[in-house]
Amino acid sequence: MRHHVHELIAPVPGTARQIHSFHFGPEQAEGKIYIQSSLHADELPGMLVAWHLKARLAELAAAGRLRSEIVLVPIANPVGLEQVLMDIPLGRYELESGQNFNRLFIDLSEEVGNHVEDLLGADPRRNVALIRTALAAALAAQTADTQLHSQRLVLQRLACNADMVLDLHCDFEAVAHLYTTPEAWPQVEPLARYIGSQANLLATDSGGQSFDECFTLVWWQLQQRFGERFPIPMGSFSVTVELRGQGDVNHGLASLDCQAIINYLIRFGAIAGDAAPLPDLPSPATPLAGVEPVATPVGGLLVFSALPGEYLEAGQLIAEIIDPISDRVTPVHCRKAGLLYARSLRRMATAGMVIAHVAGTEAYRSGYLLSP
Repeated sequence: MRHHVHELIAPVPGTARQIHSFHFGPEQAEGKIYIQSSLHADELPGMLVAWHLKARLAELAAAGRLRSEIVLVPIANPVGLEQVLMDIPLGRYELESGQNFNRLFIDLSEEVGNHVEDLLGADPRRNVALIRTALAAALAAQTADTQLHSQRLVLQRLACNADMVLDLHCDFEAVAHLYTTPEAWPQVEPLARYIGSQANLLATDSGGQSFDECFTLVWWQLQQRFGERFPIPMGSFSVTVELRGQGDVNHGLASLDCQAIINYLIRFGAIAGDAAPLPDLPSPATPLAGVEPVATPVGGLLVFSALPGEYLEAGQLIAEIIDPISDRVTPVHCRKAGLLYARSLRRMATAGMVIAHVAGTEAYRSGYLLSP
């Protein structure tokens, strides 16, 4: 194991933070896997999974079973991890800028495309190598001017040449689910089976330039630009894995999730060994554009009547909003049929608040598809 330390810009003197990456397997291996956790710093199930993974990967490396380099970043967001206000962790948004930690990663597709346009040829493997080199160089040339910008740059530089990027998150109260692209789904489906993912949500571009999409979009956009002239494979695919809810931090689940990821990496070929049998797929993939964000029109006490993991019919009751002053009870129903895969932790709703997400089978939304 090789332990690297990456310094972030200090916003004021004496407040320096670092990102730690742990590198396993052959340093010059042909393949590379990148895994990080807790980019939203108040989402901690993935951090415990990463801790389990660190021990397992060290054992596998010692046994000579790692075929690819595997890079693990257990704490992807030291900035947000320290944001605790009066005993309440605030790890989703940076307090200084208000920006979501998992949005606005740098899009270098045009710059990389301009650089490689006169170098691409008929050999797809050579084209992949050219693009990876150009992307790494473009990221290396970037200069950060804020701590948040430097954090984003460190993470992008670590993952930009990986074949696979796994970004471990969780929701508020939720079943296991994941986000990836339609193009990557055939490669990702075994992970969904091993992890027991009950909602598998697909979008090529969800609109937020999130961490996972900042890699896949480079390759997709280059395919759109040059695909008729040059063979350009998807040189990277990414998955955001949502490990249930914020309260699901325990060794039992973390051990199971760790083993699921190891099983997947064996099947992928990054780890030598016999792949475990594939479990049944809990739910087929559906479009992210088919997800209904269910909002309440009024504020009040939020009393749910449906649990994460329940399949709901169109028009089914999800919750009641109770006004204890007027005694008014406002029912909130879903409009579309689908799987209720995540709901809010809060129990005092505000007017217009999204209280749950239901994964439907038919796309009906467009544009920006993510939560803020």
